[in-house]
Amino acid sequence: MSSPEKTMAELAAEYGLAPNEYQVVLDRLGREPNHVELGVFSVMWSEHCSYKSSKIHLGKFPTTGERVICGPGENAGVIDIDDGDACIFKMESHNHPSYIEPYQGAATGVGGIMRDVFTMGARPVALLNALRFGDPSHEKTKRLVKGVVSGIGGYGNCVGVPTVAGETNFHRGYNGNILVNAMCVGLARADEIYYSAAPEAGHDVVYFGSKTGRDGIHGATMSSTEFDDESEVKRPTVQVGDPFAEKLLIEATLELMASGAVAAIQDMGAAGLTSSSVEMAGKGGVGIELNLDKVPQRETGMTAYEMMLSESQERMLAVL
Repeated sequence: MSSPEKTMAELAAEYGLAPNEYQVVLDRLGREPNHVELGVFSVMWSEHCSYKSSKIHLGKFPTTGERVICGPGENAGVIDIDDGDACIFKMESHNHPSYIEPYQGAATGVGGIMRDVFTMGARPVALLNALRFGDPSHEKTKRLVKGVVSGIGGYGNCVGVPTVAGETNFHRGYNGNILVNAMCVGLARADEIYYSAAPEAGHDVVYFGSKTGRDGIHGATMSSTEFDDESEVKRPTVQVGDPFAEKLLIEATLELMASGAVAAIQDMGAAGLTSSSVEMAGKGGVGIELNLDKVPQRETGMTAYEMMLSESQERMLAVL
């Protein structure tokens, strides 16, 4: 928790909002945000969640075609592979978290992309990765390689989804910031794909999965910043994964979908409860009300700020 003596403008800068971005917040609200609101704005406007600087380049890739069932804008891409079947896939980087805490950074990267895949209604069947490390003689390289490889294998093996391919390269250009790109592939029926846009108002919003803790708070904003020699102090922003809970979550989610009760669903990844709730509401053009007193918590005395920004793993939010 930041010092209460700091002004909201100072906190905004600390949380990664540029002065012109903070001015937009002031103009939209017509007042200064409170601490929770500032946290919500900062994580949702981070590069990690909004792609504010990279989306112009991502837009150069082809994203449509006769076999594309779902392109950008959802948790994962969906491609028609004939006979009523669909291939669901997601690739995502977990670079900064893996540099700070290599095992958990890589492990939660794998867990996160698997959630993106089964959130679409697919069963994960394969994992892949592409890794870039610094010079082998660099003082940090050996530790980073050992941690990242162990994290990827440990999480996938516990869940029961094999890593079927990968590549690893070393170059001094990555001494200060490694790349950990993980990919998950899943299979589903083409007419049974689930989306995140909430339907009309009046439906229940249900949280299920692991309890919320204090790990990963401001992980999304941390992932959007440049690194330096002081990066080790950011270790508390890295999430901690539980692959056995993820296995239970996969089966529970797919079973819930099969019941016909799911109207919209989103996993709690970057920015946690904040991103999952506001993205579902925003895509559906509706509002959303959350009773934070009912959020399952694994720590005592958690504030609304901590609950909204926690990036505790293995959690889902569904509109039923």
